[in-house]
Amino acid sequence: MKKNLISVIILALVLTNLVLTALLIFSVLPQTKKANQLIEKVCKAIDLDLNSGAASGTTNIPVDKRESWLMNGGEKLTVTLAKGDNNKQAYAVIVLSFTMNKDSEGYSKYGSETLTKQDSDIKGAVNKILARYTIDDYQKYRDTKISEEILTYMQETYGADFIVGVSFTESLVQQQ
Repeated sequence: MKKNLISVIILALVLTNLVLTALLIFSVLPQTKKANQLIEKVCKAIDLDLNSGAASGTTNIPVDKRESWLMNGGEKLTVTLAKGDNNKQAYAVIVLSFTMNKDSEGYSKYGSETLTKQDSDIKGAVNKILARYTIDDYQKYRDTKISEEILTYMQETYGADFIVGVSFTESLVQQQ
């Protein structure tokens, strides 16, 4: 009799477990699918925003379709930075590299020859951008905000799909 009673209790627990599992599948799973779809939509929106021409724009371009161009022929450029809180003058010595998309219409239109001819204009724009930053801000934002500002200038000037990346290949700062 005890064995039958235990078997009945086990059977009741198994059936309860089965009912709760079915309830879980039919009530929670659709909500989880909806949440996953929302997360996918948000991720797609973020990817579109990130790859719309920001400094990370080179991720969608194959390596064989990229070409680098060194501003100032790869020679170091000395830029005066803004005075900081201590009112001391600071300088940055930089070498900038621009990544070009060889599949772009701008590449056939401008190419590295045109960029080399307009090197002084590009240096002037880079000087104006960097002159707004103190030495602390330069060190903090060089690879993010400053690179994006320079990239935005280049994309506005030469086309959003031509210049797709900016990097500081060399950077040295000094304060007097």
